[in-house]
Amino acid sequence: MSGTEAGAGEPAAEEPTKEAAQPEAGAPDAGTPEASAPEAGAAQPEAGTQPEAGTAQPEAPPEGTPETTPADEKLGIAHIYSSYNNTIIHMTDLTGAETVSISSGGVHVNADRYESSPFAAMKAANKVIESARAKGFTGFHIRVRAVGGVGSRVPGPGAQAAIRALARGGFRIGRIDDVTPIPHDTTRKKGGKRGRRV
Repeated sequence: MSGTEAGAGEPAAEEPTKEAAQPEAGAPDAGTPEASAPEAGAAQPEAGTQPEAGTAQPEAPPEGTPETTPADEKLGIAHIYSSYNNTIIHMTDLTGAETVSISSGGVHVNADRYESSPFAAMKAANKVIESARAKGFTGFHIRVRAVGGVGSRVPGPGAQAAIRALARGGFRIGRIDDVTPIPHDTTRKKGGKRGRRV
């Protein structure tokens, strides 16, 4: 029994040395699928976290809107001045310094009383849309203004029609702001002490 134990002990001693030799020579055995799978699994989390973070940043700009918006879209500002006498639509770039297109309701109607009408405002908006599209604009912000000051602080009848026409023109609409000047103090209204006599 001692011989068998010794004989069994010898192969048992040899097997651990072979197993110990195999991990040491891990580079030649890396070609086997069993050995490469754990290494690939170990390499994927390490390399997977870094390349995903690295590749997510370059891949995110084509898919993400904030970084591609300035390059792909050309935005402007549509200033709508609407009173009870006329409607003026003035399209500018984002700085407001360069005019893209301008049109008014009075250009599209013959009678003075129709200058502030919704129809005239719609025609003026369509003209501005055509000009802006020809110059490559894809969207804009809208700023609506009434007379303000000592005058009316409510936009005229053409403001709603102009906004609708701009929205239906196929452009991306950003913000819609009311920029009517409202005095914190005021100047004297016209009409005299006794007011306007009708």
